[in-house]
Amino acid sequence: MKQIKVLIVDDSAIVRKIFSQELSKHKDIEVVGTAPDPYVARDKIVKLKPDVITLDIEMPRMDGLSFLRKLMKYYPIPTIIVSSLTPANSEMALEAMEFGAVEVLAKPGGSYSVGDMSVQLVEKIRAVSNARMRVLPPAGDGAAASGEEAREYSRALKRTTHKVIAIGASTGGTEALKAVLTQMPPNSPGIVIVQHMPPRFTTAFANRLNGLCAIEVREAKNGDSVLPGLALIAPGNYHMLLKRVGGSYNVEVKTGPLVCHQRPSVDVLFHSVARYAGSNALGVIMTGMGRDGAVGLLEMRQAGASTIAQDEASCVVFGMPKEAIKQGAVDHVVPLREIPRTLLDLLASES
Repeated sequence: MKQIKVLIVDDSAIVRKIFSQELSKHKDIEVVGTAPDPYVARDKIVKLKPDVITLDIEMPRMDGLSFLRKLMKYYPIPTIIVSSLTPANSEMALEAMEFGAVEVLAKPGGSYSVGDMSVQLVEKIRAVSNARMRVLPPAGDGAAASGEEAREYSRALKRTTHKVIAIGASTGGTEALKAVLTQMPPNSPGIVIVQHMPPRFTTAFANRLNGLCAIEVREAKNGDSVLPGLALIAPGNYHMLLKRVGGSYNVEVKTGPLVCHQRPSVDVLFHSVARYAGSNALGVIMTGMGRDGAVGLLEMRQAGASTIAQDEASCVVFGMPKEAIKQGAVDHVVPLREIPRTLLDLLASES
């Protein structure tokens, strides 16, 4: 068995010890070293050649963001950001993912115990060890219509506001979702999204997207209506379900057991969309580890929804789309840059 070599970069001796102890329990993972700051980490990366690094945001001598920018320029390695659950750290973690980090993990404490952390850390390390390290295409690079075409799409969508778009993503999904949502016109049907992230990170993520998109983007609250021109993101550590009240849709946000090791779970969302929206829905499954969403997307397709999967070449991790394709849950397999156009074409053809 080939071991995944991990370097832990964190100024906290306690965190370095906990991570090392938890990872040493797994035969396929080897902690090759630890570093208290980026300068020590730089030397150990050159010497030890790790497959994955975990990286704290706030460290002495050089902050994690500055180190990550240099690392991705000269020595790109799959990087998992670890951070405490504060608004400022959440913002910096999202910025780190824009710079090339592929995952974010909450430090032990608060709503995340050491047990929760260790399970997620192991899963994330396994998933990102073979991640495709590259720059995502700029938003708008053939991703969707613009100018005259966008106005045509807007006219076509006027009669499709009863539709619901459901999207699920995990590893690599923050940048992939940005590439899709920034291309959706302001009168798009309501969008419901599960992105695997810890609490507070989803709040910062939604706020960041809201400042970039023509549509409104916000973290979902229980009872929120699903409206045209609005995207709702499931809050970290809570499941989100679609509900129908008369001729309108809203969301239920609630706790519950982990599904596919996740909360929020894409499957939980997709099952509810299949039940309450049926053929009025479109489903999208994007880059991510594991199989969350595959069964739910199949149920959506069986209920009459059109379904889309991101293709392997444009995924950071192909796990979730691959499982959905294997299940027979997918109508269209397309590159990331073509997902917005495919959604809009499907909506226009059904209007």
